[in-house]
Order: sequence, then structure tokens, then C-alpha cells
Amino acid sequence: MENQEGTQQPHLVLANKLFLLTHHDVQDIEKVHLKEEVLTAIKTDDMVPLYETLMAESLLEKDQSLLDSMRAKNEDELKKLDEKIADAEENLGESEVREAHLAKSLFYIRIGDKDKALEQLKVTEGKTVAVGQRMDLVFYTLQLGFFYMDFDLISKSIDKANNLFEEGGDWERKNRLKVYEGLYCMSTRNFKKAADLFLDSISTFTTYELFPYDTFIFYTVLTSIISLDRVSLKQKVVDAPEILTVIGKIPHLSEFLNSLYDCQYKSFFSAFAGLTEQIKLDRYLHPHFRYYMREVRTVVYSQFLESYKSVTIEAMAKAFGVTLEFIDLELSRFIAAGKLHCKIDKVAGVLETNRPDAKNALYQATIKQGDFLLNRIQKLSRVIDL
Repeated sequence: MENQEGTQQPHLVLANKLFLLTHHDVQDIEKVHLKEEVLTAIKTDDMVPLYETLMAESLLEKDQSLLDSMRAKNEDELKKLDEKIADAEENLGESEVREAHLAKSLFYIRIGDKDKALEQLKVTEGKTVAVGQRMDLVFYTLQLGFFYMDFDLISKSIDKANNLFEEGGDWERKNRLKVYEGLYCMSTRNFKKAADLFLDSISTFTTYELFPYDTFIFYTVLTSIISLDRVSLKQKVVDAPEILTVIGKIPHLSEFLNSLYDCQYKSFFSAFAGLTEQIKLDRYLHPHFRYYMREVRTVVYSQFLESYKSVTIEAMAKAFGVTLEFIDLELSRFIAAGKLHCKIDKVAGVLETNRPDAKNALYQATIKQGDFLLNRIQKLSRVIDL
């Protein structure tokens, strides 16, 4: 799983291809090419456990001679690694013993044997003293977690990394961890925290093993749009030089961001439609596709209505470049879900906003909590009386 700076970790590239291979929106002709690329990657790294899994899922055809060949190679390499460990333990120092165990860990990671890789990483950790080297082992574990989308493993590893940083650790690794944690938050629908972590890492990004810088900016803009207020969005995203240098390379993203900030709602919807395919085909964002679509529309509709006490539905439909029927149905859903503070006067064809002020909302919340507390006390007193 080792990689050079600027190069995405090959197993995560493979994970994305496996995701697309099972995606119903990917065309069959594209899946044929993906299947060939996946098989090539499996042959290159002798990934027997993954090959067996894909055969069981009928994604790849069984080739017994290939399977036997890969198994033989793995057994031979494992034997050499065990000999190297034994030699290091008998004749060499502690650092050589650690390196030999690390090589065995990386071997299991390379062939896709998750359980044995985690087991061997624990053994290697027991031989490791330096905080920086122990952090590197956590990064290997995190990469495994993202390959298998094992969020429990990722969460525990992030907690472990944060505890290690209390003992020390360099800034470069701390900054890398922010991106790993941001990706975890985004993958588990915590877009606000993800946006904060990504924005903190923009100027110090070195986590090329997870994804290229263009993809990082793509995630940063998407999470920021539904998390930041207008002022923060302008300061941290719209005017950020690091984002400005890259955003033009990503189709529709610049128009998506700038048309929202400039209140060009027709252009925004056009760019939004162009981005939906990219979001849908992203393995980290795909599970949250419908949720993200709703949140973005909530942001843009709220921003439009912020300027008015009342506005005709026709004017709003024209601003967004959609039909009256569409905007009426959209607003009805969002108002019913409590996402928009307005009401529709269907007879007059007018939208009337009724934004609650902060003091009134706080008063209502206090009354509600007070009622709840009194009910609990009354129930408790009845139990005590009995």
C-alpha cells in the first residue's frame, strides 16, 4: 500500500472500479472494460481472497489455473517473509525485526487478506516504538477500512490516531489525518464536520494516496455549499486561491458554486444537473445522493426566499427556469418537512415567508422543554406515591 507523492493508492483505485462494476447506471460496455482492469489488478498483486469473493458474487468467471498459480506465488512469498522474520529475530536488531514484520503486513494488504493484514499490523505495532511509525500503521489500517468501507474500523482507527497525537507526532501526519477524518465524516453524512476538516487541509494537502487534489477540491466545495453561511462561503471557498486554481478543471463545479453565490438560480440548476452524475458515481457520496440533492435545494430555495416577505410562485419558477407545477410540488414537500419557513397562497399564487426570529424560537423551545420536564416529574411522583 505504499505510494509515491501525487499517486493514488492502487487498491483504492481498484475499489472505485469494483464500485462502478456493480453500479446500475454504468453502461454494460463500460463494465466489460472495468472487468478487464479489475482482473489485471488482481493478477498483478495475486489477490486470491478478492478473486474468490468476486467469483462467489458472479462478477468474475472462475479460472482454476490462475487461482492455483496465484496461491502458489503467495505461499512462496509468505515462506520467504517468514524466513526473513526468523533471520531478523535471531541475527539482527529490533528495527530489522520490525521492518520484516511490516513487510509481511504489507504483503497481506497487497493480496487483499483483510483479517490477516489487521492481525499482522497489530504484531508490527508491538514491535514499533516511534509515534510517527505507529501513526503510519494506523494510516495503513485506515486505507484498508476505506477499501472495504468498514466504518467501525475507520472510526476506531481515527480515535487511536488522535490518542497517539497526544503523545507527540509531526504536523504533516496530523494534517493527513484531517483529510482521512473528513472523508470518514463525508461518507457517514456528517457534511458540516467534513467541510471544516477539508477547509483546514486545503493549503497543506499531501494525502494523495486517498484521492487526487482535484477530487479533494470537489469534495470540499460540495460539503461547504450545504454547511457554510454566505459570508463564510465567500471567504473560505469562493475567494480561496487554492480552490480557484483547480475548480475550472472540474466540469460544472465553478458554475455550481459561483451561480449560487451570485444568485443566478437558472445557471445554478443547470450546473447542478451536470454534477448529479459525478455525485451518483462517487463511491463515498453515492449512498447520500438523494439526501445531498435535498439539502442543496433547501439551501438555494432558502437563499431565494430570504430576500422576500412575499413573492409570486410564477416569479420564483421563472428565476429557477422551471415550470410552475414543478416549483409548487417542490415547495410543498420542503414546507411539509419543515425545511422552508413559508406558506403557499394557492388562490393568489403567492409565497409568504414566515421566518421565525431567534428569540421567539428560543422561547418556544424553552416552553416545550419545560412542559416535557413537568410531565416527567408528574410521572415520577406517581411512581413514588405507589
